[in-house]
Amino acid sequence: MTSTLTRFAVAATLSVSLVACGGKAEAKSDNLLGCGSMPVLMERYVQLHIDTGPLDQDKLLARAAKIFVGRVDGSKTLLTASEATKLESTVKTFLKDVQDGRCGLIDDIKKGQVAHQQEIEAFVKKLLAPARFAIDRGVTLDLDSEKRPRPKNAAERDALRTKLVNFQLANYVHGGQSIADAKAKLIKRYELITRRVKEQTEGDLYAYLLDCYAEAFDPHSSYFSADALEDFRISMQLSLEGIGAVLRQRDGYTTISEIVKGGAADRQGDLKATDRILAVAQETGDPVDVIDMDLRDVVKLIRGKKGTKVRLTVLRESSKDTVVVTITRDKIDLKEQAAKLRWETVDRSGKKLKLAVIDLPSFYGGSEPGDRGAAQDVAKLLKEARDGRADGVMFDLSTNTGGLLQHAVEIAGLFIRKGGVVRVEGTSERSQTLEDEDPDVQWAGPLVLLTSHLSASASEIVAGAIKDYRRGVIVGDDHTFGKGSVQNVVNLPEGLGALKVTTALFFRPSGESTQLRGVAADVLVPSPFDAEHFGEATNDNALPHRTTISFVSPEAQGTGADAWTAVSDAVIAQLATQSAKRVAASEELTKVREQLAKAKKDDLVKVADILDGKEDGDKEDDGETPKKDEDQLTPQAREALEVLADLIESHAVVGSTRR
Repeated sequence: MTSTLTRFAVAATLSVSLVACGGKAEAKSDNLLGCGSMPVLMERYVQLHIDTGPLDQDKLLARAAKIFVGRVDGSKTLLTASEATKLESTVKTFLKDVQDGRCGLIDDIKKGQVAHQQEIEAFVKKLLAPARFAIDRGVTLDLDSEKRPRPKNAAERDALRTKLVNFQLANYVHGGQSIADAKAKLIKRYELITRRVKEQTEGDLYAYLLDCYAEAFDPHSSYFSADALEDFRISMQLSLEGIGAVLRQRDGYTTISEIVKGGAADRQGDLKATDRILAVAQETGDPVDVIDMDLRDVVKLIRGKKGTKVRLTVLRESSKDTVVVTITRDKIDLKEQAAKLRWETVDRSGKKLKLAVIDLPSFYGGSEPGDRGAAQDVAKLLKEARDGRADGVMFDLSTNTGGLLQHAVEIAGLFIRKGGVVRVEGTSERSQTLEDEDPDVQWAGPLVLLTSHLSASASEIVAGAIKDYRRGVIVGDDHTFGKGSVQNVVNLPEGLGALKVTTALFFRPSGESTQLRGVAADVLVPSPFDAEHFGEATNDNALPHRTTISFVSPEAQGTGADAWTAVSDAVIAQLATQSAKRVAASEELTKVREQLAKAKKDDLVKVADILDGKEDGDKEDDGETPKKDEDQLTPQAREALEVLADLIESHAVVGSTRR
């Protein structure tokens, strides 16, 4: 099928005059960002961002200062409450002054960082100096720093530091180090952090502050220094050699936010989304503690040449167990990114229903005519489902975090005749409704979409259209991720990097934005992604949910062989009731619920459990990378098929022939 739409730009070139102004000299580094360019770039964010109108500048600067302090001291072991407040005030004043060309406070910020880092280094050395020092097995540490208050005074701060040091040492020992070696390595790590802070150039600090300012607008806006821009471009290439995982940083911990389909971690099967990385080791090297390490530095440790191995010590979110995972680095297999079809059967009323399962890991596509794309592949698979006389289709988007907008629009259009699929509204771009204009319906039969909290962006566009047109049933976590915003990458003159700015929002045919709330499931089936750290709503400064006018089209319904049955509220209620009984009786799904409840209850980790779990965490490496069982459906997918079978039975369409 074809669809007429405007391709929204994902990159633009910005020509600005970066004139020198009063203040300090430019940074002596490869990063050209400095006092003279900061005011121009800060103003550019204000001009481009979707929320520039009602945003209060004083509130924005306060947000940026809070973000800076949170990044500098994510674990809350560096600063007391009063010290954090003082630093926030200094950073806020600097960001206000720099807009007028006054940059003197940059030195105060840098000196303060160095002093605090030297102080914690000295504390660790003093704590570990006694030869008889032993790890305190009775220590418990709450890993979620947002749930614990910042230390009120030096005594509380030192007590927290002591807990963290015991936790870090326990992980070294868990990895096979002696206590003496663990102490030496931990001291070396703090010395290294101090050296990095000292060596940070003025340009690097300006870039860090500008990035905090950008994030104050919303969590998806950012600043790329020249070096960071190169890292971003590398991360956009599917040929990147590494483990195939998307990382994020939270509370001083690097967390696995997504396992990339077709990557090394996906094929190996042991690394899980929500795992927190505690240490990274090369094939023959010792583990490097990465708690409170800058995300870019963690990525550099993990990234490597194809065929080499990396060992990750991770803390499992669901069980709080410490596990060592060995992964052989490899390129992402593009074939694994492609849509796939498999056949399953489900018994209903003495009949075997033939069900087609289409798995779409991402909305992929090339830039040249004739390049393979997700929409074309899914259309071919739907034809295969029709030719195979499928009784229903289950479309799996549960691990699909997004991709190309055009393919999302075209795929949604495969299930309706004609009509609006998504509306894009922004300040700097012309608002536009993207429509399916092809009158053909590629699948008119019963349809179930499987989603989760991981389903984001383009996945939410498809799910939103299917839901608003009542074209199918959404099964999965209570809602999808909730990432309903559009970002533009604005290139700057050479040496200055780029701005990434949120410029628009997506809206469903009903007029509801997918932002923040995502798309609600009709039938709830819990998944491991239903954790409290997943979803747009967990991000600080997330843009609010919004609405616009409805653009549901009366032309969506097909005619003749293309006619499809709209799913009524009564049918959805019936399906939800039937599914809830099966979910309650399922041992696998009960275990998922129990693990989610345990993870949400607390983030307390006992040092004794880490030490005692040493043998359970380490795995023998036989030189072979174990493979996932690709033939086994997840319990969520199996329940989605049961819901599809119920839907087929409710429509009494068993055995009918469809286009």
